[in-house]
Amino acid sequence: MVEQTAREADVTDTTVKKVSSAHSPKGDQGQIYLASGKRVSMRLWRDEGPTQDKPSHKHDYEVVGYVISGRAELVIEGQTVRLEPGDSWAVPAGAEHTYRILEPFTAVEATAPPAQVHGREPS
Repeated sequence: MVEQTAREADVTDTTVKKVSSAHSPKGDQGQIYLASGKRVSMRLWRDEGPTQDKPSHKHDYEVVGYVISGRAELVIEGQTVRLEPGDSWAVPAGAEHTYRILEPFTAVEATAPPAQVHGREPS
């Protein structure tokens, strides 16, 4: 009997995926779902308009993101971070957070584990 190592088990899926944002499904909050794997997924927020007073919330997944255009303020556990083009951010799983979009905002986020799987993302 041949035993498979953890590393060998991790590389058994060799599927290559390409996702065009022009044809990607959209979520209830306006997000565009991009490529998704077993442990991580990507989503695009395109030209999101200015917002105020978004309710604070938590997720059971980690989020990292990168600002393409626009400006926003991210409030994590009471700390405010201003986000501008070229900035990136991280929101740990379970961290209380909210945001304010200050001008039309485009950003890419990755979530781990994938946010849209198993009902993790609210409708």
